Amino acid sequence: MSIAIICSGGDCAGMNPAIKRFVEYSKSKGLEAYLIYNGIEGLIDNNIKEAHYSDVSGIISKGGTIIGSSRSKRFYEAQYRQQAFKNLQNLKIKILIVLGGDGSFRAMQRLHDEYGVRWFGIPATIDNDIALTQYCLGVDTALNVIRHAIDSVRDTASSFKRGFVIETMGRECGYLALVSALSSGAEFCLIPEVEYNLDSIKKRLKGELYSGREYVVGVVSEALDSQEIIKWIERDLGIEARLTTLGHIQRGGNPTVFDRLMAFEWVTFTIDAIMEGKSNYVAIYRDGTFALEAIESVSNSHYKISDVLLENARRLFQ
Repeated sequence: MSIAIICSGGDCAGMNPAIKRFVEYSKSKGLEAYLIYNGIEGLIDNNIKEAHYSDVSGIISKGGTIIGSSRSKRFYEAQYRQQAFKNLQNLKIKILIVLGGDGSFRAMQRLHDEYGVRWFGIPATIDNDIALTQYCLGVDTALNVIRHAIDSVRDTASSFKRGFVIETMGRECGYLALVSALSSGAEFCLIPEVEYNLDSIKKRLKGELYSGREYVVGVVSEALDSQEIIKWIERDLGIEARLTTLGHIQRGGNPTVFDRLMAFEWVTFTIDAIMEGKSNYVAIYRDGTFALEAIESVSNSHYKISDVLLENARRLFQ
């Protein structure tokens, strides 16, 4: 049986370890492995090649994805979906594994609904915003990139006695900001999931500054207006402030040990499920265990940051 792997949407560290495991484990199971280059655009353009060990040699330590990724407007047109199917059919590829997010999974489900293409999804996004899974590939590496940045900024904040705001990615999900704030000792954190009170935060921080605190570091999700928070620090707290927007560096970097291990286990679990004849599922990670969820369940559910995390961080919002 021939199977292929594709990356779709935003890249993240952990994709390359997953690709490496895909090739090596597929071959050990007697499967013919293919790599789809440049995401869904490559699927449409037939940029599909049989995988060899040499393709994945030395990639485990690299961030991003060696096979590339994309977002495709053409996929919304029926003629291009048909072309993508024909490309798979010509190579006798029976099943796809997609590394990506909810939109990528829905795209694969559309190919299934229209042409019977079988697929599996592995959540891979630093936003960690896919419902029913507690973890997505690439998140740990992104958190470590943010942690290093905040630690470095704190050195300057303490030297100049300034306020600093670190803006993290995450779209409408505040997971990266929240965990980074907790693990880096930030003085406040603002995320879209929680209604924050700047007056209350001001009162607390003014008291801390009066009692000897010399600087302030806050972490703010990109979904909010970080520039306004800078103005608030200078106006209401009375200290000079700077904004550091981390941007796309959060997607890159050497995958952490945890992301490498998760990639290994996720791909192994998925290919084992394929060998059992299963397909059209998202492989999720919850309470230390991998499981399968239907795309309808994932798409119809809303991701929610755990109550434990929110409770532990409550002081940062108030």
